Amino acid sequence: MSAALPQQRPVLALAVRVAAVAMLATLMALVKLLSERGVSFVEIMFWRQFITVPVLLVFLATRGQLARLKTARVTHHFRRAILGLMGMAMTFGAAILLPLAEAQSLQFTAPLFATVLSVFMLSEKVGAWRLSALFMGFAGILIITQPGEVTIPPLGLACGLGSAFAIALLSILIKDLNRSELPLTIVFYFAAFTSPLLALGLPFVDMHHDTSTWLLIMAMGLCGLGGQMLLTLALRLGPVSSVIVMDYTGLGWSALYGVWWFHQYPPAATWIGAPLIVVAGLLVVWREHTLHKATLRSENVLGR
Repeated sequence: MSAALPQQRPVLALAVRVAAVAMLATLMALVKLLSERGVSFVEIMFWRQFITVPVLLVFLATRGQLARLKTARVTHHFRRAILGLMGMAMTFGAAILLPLAEAQSLQFTAPLFATVLSVFMLSEKVGAWRLSALFMGFAGILIITQPGEVTIPPLGLACGLGSAFAIALLSILIKDLNRSELPLTIVFYFAAFTSPLLALGLPFVDMHHDTSTWLLIMAMGLCGLGGQMLLTLALRLGPVSSVIVMDYTGLGWSALYGVWWFHQYPPAATWIGAPLIVVAGLLVVWREHTLHKATLRSENVLGR
């Protein structure tokens, strides 16, 4: 079953992306918590992916909708899966090696990458409003990270920036897949292709955990599934260079989890840079809403 041509609903896309970011921020906090409990990196990666497969299969089978997984773009799904696996490894690595707020802040460079990539790969037009919002958000990130004053482990920095670039490139690939594939199909093949690869490393790690750790592992997998579904849906409903700006909202969740679970308090600069990031996000929401209303008015006029 191929997907119908997606209808663009930019304001809804922004709201869905905000929900996705909240869920994925919870995922990152759980990854860090599991790592501190001694769960190996390979096992964290495996369960994040594997849990998705049976959940989606059962969901579709009980509704007689397994045909929704049919695809003619296997090669595209495999390419997305391999790049996604590398991006996920860097994202998880940054969360483990750095405080959550700093790891999240580095990922905020993704909109800058995505804006450039969307112009060259999707021929999207990025106007002055979006560029202004992006640079405003980036200024907030510079204030938060305080380049030259805050010591960030080199490997953690590399993982954070690599993760941001992977997020931007994956957004482009997912946007392309959304032209013909359903969000559920995209998420399923990502997990189905990568789980067997990650399973190869399981015999070399200790998988004996207490009940609470297994419950956290399950919660991590479900948060990953939910966040991935929402993220993919957002890219189906709106342009890449707009929806990815909503990733700025993840800073609040990362700061909250950092204080709540890990007693890591963001520096004062975070509270100076954060308002810039929030304003940047709100500016994009307002601009997208205005453009969408103008488009609807034009369509109504032409339809008369």
